[in-house]
Amino acid sequence: VQLQASGGGLVQAGDSLRLSCAASGRAFSDYAVAWFRQAPGMEREFVAVIAWGGNIYYADSVKGRFTISRDDAKKMVYLQMNGLKPEDTAVYYCAARLDWGTYATMAQPLLYDYWGQGTVVTVSS
Repeated sequence: VQLQASGGGLVQAGDSLRLSCAASGRAFSDYAVAWFRQAPGMEREFVAVIAWGGNIYYADSVKGRFTISRDDAKKMVYLQMNGLKPEDTAVYYCAARLDWGTYATMAQPLLYDYWGQGTVVTVSS
């Protein structure tokens, strides 16, 4: 599966953005799809993941502000980001894998098989 992330931009604190991850290839609906982010000088950080059946995990730092969703018919996964904070500034990546597990395993970037290019989100104070 190939992934392409889009929707980043420069916004002010408190604003909203919706990121999109477009997939191509077969059997997209079989994949769990996640969003990760990486700020300058920092390690890649888990944000949220959604399973083929709709199970979802969120990082505590975004819970209540971000919403992940998917449209398998369109082969799309979205990340609605509300109440953005300067600390949300990062390059955001979408990633996919076929299995599902605990929060700890789903939050591990090394266990994802497919990655899209990043989209930059900058939140000014």
